[in-house]
Amino acid sequence: MANNNQGSMKRKRAVGNVIGYIVLILISLIWLFPYFGLLMASFRSFDASVEYGGMVDYIIPHTFSLDNYRFLFDTTQNNYTRWYLNTLIISLCVAVLNTLNVLCVSYALSRMRFKGRTLLMRFWLILGMFPGFLTMICLYFLLKQVGLTQAGAIPGLILVSVASSGMGYYVCKGYFDTIPKALDEAARIDGASRARVFLTMTIPMSKPIIIYTALVAFMGPWCDYVFASYIAFGHDKSYNVAVAMQRWMVVGDYQGYFTRFCAGGIVVAIPVTLLFMFLQKYYVEGVTGGAVKG
Repeated sequence: MANNNQGSMKRKRAVGNVIGYIVLILISLIWLFPYFGLLMASFRSFDASVEYGGMVDYIIPHTFSLDNYRFLFDTTQNNYTRWYLNTLIISLCVAVLNTLNVLCVSYALSRMRFKGRTLLMRFWLILGMFPGFLTMICLYFLLKQVGLTQAGAIPGLILVSVASSGMGYYVCKGYFDTIPKALDEAARIDGASRARVFLTMTIPMSKPIIIYTALVAFMGPWCDYVFASYIAFGHDKSYNVAVAMQRWMVVGDYQGYFTRFCAGGIVVAIPVTLLFMFLQKYYVEGVTGGAVKG
């Protein structure tokens, strides 16, 4: 009788697993379908004599072509390479500086006790609830006064992204809270300074949260459109990819630029996709580790 019950439970579990996998596969197909359509459109020729370059009612191109990708990296026809490099520079600088800033602020709030600490954390928490675009006009005029708009938009965007990064300490501080304070105290007894404890003990044990913080910081300017278009307005060489490609669709030839827009979107998605594929493990560990304590 016991064997029959165990066999029945195994069959039910197997059926449940099969149904679960089928549902997940269907959801994945639905989720990936727009990206597949974008990829196929990027291989469609923008030459009207070969195939219509605008939006069509079919997915698979009648003729596969790499003309769109050749156009992207042809510096004699457009500045896509420059825009892509601008985006990469901004994202890398912000990722490095934001990560350093967040790590230092989070460690201080996690390990040190000082007057006004709780009030400061609450103030930052409330301040972070207000959307950033409320300060766009003020920030624009401040940056304009010091020459960090239009031609100087790249350092201006880096400065704005890094300036308030310390307020994003929540997840990182939660991760540091899970590291036993006894390790810090033992090192301090042996004569180690705060900086040495932070650099030689805490940082090596915090690889997941460092990668998580860097990825989040990288994604912000990589996908930024609103503020980047506001700061670099009217200066083509300071555009990032998002702003430049939107200009294609607004002021360019829709028939000729739609497939090029799709190709540009694919090229932009490649670095982010690779980062998440290779660092997914650490990203998940950083999120779950930082969510243990507030």
